[in-house]
Amino acid sequence: MIDPNAQYHLDTLAIHAGQAPDPTTGAIMTPVYLTSTYVQAAPAEHKGYEYSRTDNPTRTALQDCIAAMEAGKHGLAFSSGLATTDTILRLLNPGDHVIVGNDVYGGTYRLFMKVFARYGLTFSWVDLADLDAVRAAMTPQTKLLWLETPTNPMLRLADISALAHTAPQGVMVVVDNTFCSPAIQQPLTLGADIVMHSSTKYLGGHSDVVGGVLALNDTEVYKQLKFLQNAVGAVPGPLDCFLVLRGLKTLGIRIERHSQNALQVARFLEDHPRVQQVIYPGLESHPQYALAQRQMKHPGGMISVILKDADEARQMVSRTRLFSLAESLGGVESLIEHPYTMTHASTADSDIAVSPALVRLSVGIENADDLMNDLRAALA
Repeated sequence: MIDPNAQYHLDTLAIHAGQAPDPTTGAIMTPVYLTSTYVQAAPAEHKGYEYSRTDNPTRTALQDCIAAMEAGKHGLAFSSGLATTDTILRLLNPGDHVIVGNDVYGGTYRLFMKVFARYGLTFSWVDLADLDAVRAAMTPQTKLLWLETPTNPMLRLADISALAHTAPQGVMVVVDNTFCSPAIQQPLTLGADIVMHSSTKYLGGHSDVVGGVLALNDTEVYKQLKFLQNAVGAVPGPLDCFLVLRGLKTLGIRIERHSQNALQVARFLEDHPRVQQVIYPGLESHPQYALAQRQMKHPGGMISVILKDADEARQMVSRTRLFSLAESLGGVESLIEHPYTMTHASTADSDIAVSPALVRLSVGIENADDLMNDLRAALA
């Protein structure tokens, strides 16, 4: 068991935090507690577990682990990334105002505008790189600042520390850290109030689980979110929690390989005659390269490519062999998709629509030469 008073590095926390050997058998892997309920010694006398919607030991291990990896005091796990987002937004009341980056995941846009807007929340879509624009968007009703960094799919960065200092008291700063994971950046250490992930992606890392997690330090806000987790019930099953825990153990080394491969692929594509622009935080051509160097430990595994012709973009995503045409990201295998018609179709008629010539790559941990050869053939 790790020393609770010691300071450990992230790779060590990923393997040990919240994951003491099973006290009954000594099993080094966290057991999958496939139970819906727990026997009580007497009414109102229990050992901390009553019903698995409320708490489950496998979920507790995952929540403690992600809290430690994000340098937070508290963690909560949910059935999907969008369930996590939904629960955070339930902290707000009708009439409250949210400032959102003007380049977010299509599912986030859909949830905010098609669901929560119907219940009286209002949203302003702002370029978060423009601090003056963020300040100008603030109103007395503003309660939350929501940011992705890098964004999906334009890979724009937000200066977490600067935005946290810009937000007035009473405005929570929430960071969707899905594209990075704590192996690249820890938003709570930069001033954010809540950090969330779709654990389907890099945290799980093997395209075999759907889930979401969050971490934070404020105990009172945690209690509100814990109440909502139980009251609404969008919780992951114990096997899902086990799979994410297993994925976390290799997160550090996977992120290193994702980043190494992606940098090679990005440089290759930047020189390709059919490519108009490559957007990747690890390239000097990225307009926020200096911020990436300062805020991110690695440039990550996500690349966006804008081709010179939109029809070629649609053809390219159907021609690859190693890059599988599929939504999602962050798995060990490489994926390719066309956001305009796939993950961001919900934004196609909005002010934050993406270009139909854009292709998004989730670069896996295969051999980089093989990946570049695959893309070379698809663009031939």
